[in-house]
Amino acid sequence: MDIQLRRSYQALTLATLAFAACFSVWTLYSIIGIELKERLDLSATEFGFLLAAPIFTGAIFRVPVGFLAEKYSCRNLFFWQMLLAVPPLFYLPQIETYSGYIWIGFVLGLTGVSFTIGIRYVTDWFETKRQGFALGVFGAGNAGAAITLVLVPFIVDIFGWQQIGYAYGVGMIFMAVLFRLMAPEVNEYYQKQRDSHDMAFHMAPLKDLQVWRFGLYYYFVFGSFLALILWLPHYYVSAYELSLTQAMALTLLFVTSSSMVRAVGGWFADTYGARAVNWTAFWICMVCLFFLSYPPTTMIIHGVSKDVEVSFEVNVWLFTLLIFIIGIAQGFGRASVYKTIYDYYPHHMGSVGGIVAAIGALGGCTLPIMFGFAVDLIGVYSACFMLLYGVLATCMVVMYLALRAERHQKLVREAIANNFLEQD
Repeated sequence: MDIQLRRSYQALTLATLAFAACFSVWTLYSIIGIELKERLDLSATEFGFLLAAPIFTGAIFRVPVGFLAEKYSCRNLFFWQMLLAVPPLFYLPQIETYSGYIWIGFVLGLTGVSFTIGIRYVTDWFETKRQGFALGVFGAGNAGAAITLVLVPFIVDIFGWQQIGYAYGVGMIFMAVLFRLMAPEVNEYYQKQRDSHDMAFHMAPLKDLQVWRFGLYYYFVFGSFLALILWLPHYYVSAYELSLTQAMALTLLFVTSSSMVRAVGGWFADTYGARAVNWTAFWICMVCLFFLSYPPTTMIIHGVSKDVEVSFEVNVWLFTLLIFIIGIAQGFGRASVYKTIYDYYPHHMGSVGGIVAAIGALGGCTLPIMFGFAVDLIGVYSACFMLLYGVLATCMVVMYLALRAERHQKLVREAIANNFLEQD
């Protein structure tokens, strides 16, 4: 293996580890939020706002950080971003009020920008035909949420609830120092090439409607994935009366499988085309969400001689299977969206990738709030999946109309090129 290739894989490995560490902090409220819901006696809507706090800042700051990643060293940005997470983690055990947890959640949310920095850092190390695979491997850092699902109960059992923030703070310092010492700096040629472009160059693609369309797709494949990471432990405990340990174990299955398969999704996008992978992922999720949307239902059919009672309920094992399938499809979808972005905007991965990542993360912010509101309003736990079904249906309609418009434009261009004469 030559030196350049070895440095490429070294950069990819360390970026993925750093992203996983940041993602574990970003989703920390998914576990401690369950305890806080009981302590603070929160409604479902209030709980949704609590979960959304760190996701919100992680989403909105992805846009400006994306532009910074186009101009400055992503290696340095990654390092300082990790260090910024340490003070709020050390302060976390001192918080006692709902508003305090909301505000500290906003600050912890800065770890969410790690994806935008990492994407820009990784793309400079790999050639075009391997971008899908490289971005898929990096995206597997989503499995950082699994670190939280495993580590938090261990910390609570051994050291106590108040030590969670301190443990995570020390871990983040270790990861930041490791990344700083071992992650290679991007090739000087690429750095100079990036520095030569002004802000207008990086903002130019944002005028394209398809950039925002990619953001809508990512709103579902990543936003709903993130929202489910935050919501599933609570859902298992509330809807199926499982213990917190059981709920975290089943959520862990969803997180790890969806994250690990992203690298495979990147390979499929490289091999079969990102658009085909994305469309297939949407259809699979649509079928699963159709069944998950049904609440426990009992119908009485008035027969000729007697009434017939028919009951339908998605038990915990069928529910887990459907969620597992959705997670796999979303993993493929997340990889294919970013492969599509690279195909269209290889020189704007920081700016375009930042916008798309921000829109996706806003899904992780807004959906838990809407989940809580839907449950409070409708009164059934499966209302959250009814909402996701509607979001996905919107994405699929937009994608279908966009593809039809592209085909029409292609035919028009060919007709103009041929002077509107039919070709044999």
